[in-house]
Amino acid sequence: MSVGRFSDGEVRVEIEDSVRGKDVFVLQSTCPPVNESLMELLVMIDALKRASARRINAVTPYYGYGRQDEKEKPRVPITAKMVADLVTVAGANRLLAIDLHADQIEGFFEIPVDHIPGTEILLEDVKRALRGDEIVVAPDVAGVGRARKFARRLGVDLAIMDHRGTGDLPYSRIVGDVKGRRVIILDDMVDTGNTLVRACVGATAAGAAVVDAYCVHGIFSGVAVESLESAPLRSVTVTDTIPLSEKAARLGKIQTVSIAPVLARVIQCVHNEESVSALFSSE
Repeated sequence: MSVGRFSDGEVRVEIEDSVRGKDVFVLQSTCPPVNESLMELLVMIDALKRASARRINAVTPYYGYGRQDEKEKPRVPITAKMVADLVTVAGANRLLAIDLHADQIEGFFEIPVDHIPGTEILLEDVKRALRGDEIVVAPDVAGVGRARKFARRLGVDLAIMDHRGTGDLPYSRIVGDVKGRRVIILDDMVDTGNTLVRACVGATAAGAAVVDAYCVHGIFSGVAVESLESAPLRSVTVTDTIPLSEKAARLGKIQTVSIAPVLARVIQCVHNEESVSALFSSE
C-alpha cells in the first residue's frame, strides 16, 4: 500500500495489489502523531472496502484516544467511543488491539474485538531474569487488577502505590513490604513518565534494592526521557507497539521486546477462525 499526502496535507492512499475477496489485516498503531496515524488508518480501511476486500481486520497494537474512555466531568467527550465509531463506519469488520487502556472500550465497538494482553509478552521477558526476591508494584489504583494478575502468574507478592494530595504536598507511600527486594513496576503505558517516576521514588524511599519497570506501550512524550534518566530506575522495558523516538532509543535504560510473535499467532487464529482466547488461557 502506498500512503502519501496531497500538497495541502490530505492523506492519499493507493492499494498496489488486488485485495478482492481477501481477508485483509491492516496494521497501524494510532500512535504519535495520533491524528495523522488515525486518519491514515481510516482512509486505508475505506480504500480496502472499496477494493472489495472480503473482511477488513484493523490491527491497532496501540489504540490512541483510549484514555478518554469515560465522562469524568461535565462537557467532555468520550473520545475512545467516537474513534470506535469512526473505525466501524470506515468499514472495519474486526479490531485487534493490544492492552486497551480500559476493558470497557471493547463495548464501544459494534464489531468483534480481540483484546490481546500485552502483559503476556512482558511476562516471558520477566521470567528470564527472575532472581527470587521480586515484588510487583501497581503504580496507581487503576492498575491494581493488572498488577495482581501479573504477580500471580509470576508467583510473587504484590504491593500498591498509594498516592494522594494533602494540601500543597503530595502524599505517596507503598502499601506492601519492598525493603531489600527487586521491585517490578507494571503499567499499561508510560507517557510523560510522571506516574512511573513517582512510583520509583516511592519504592526506593521504602528501601527497594533495585527498581525495574515494565510497560506495554512506550509513548515517552514531553520530557519523559529526561525524567526517567534521572530517576532511581535501573531499566524500563516496553513492547514495540509504538516506534521509539530517537531520544528514547538513545537512553540505555529503555529496552524493547517484540509483539510480532504473539501478534502473528493471533492473526493466524483469526484468519483460520480459531480461538484467540485459547492462546492466553493461562491468564
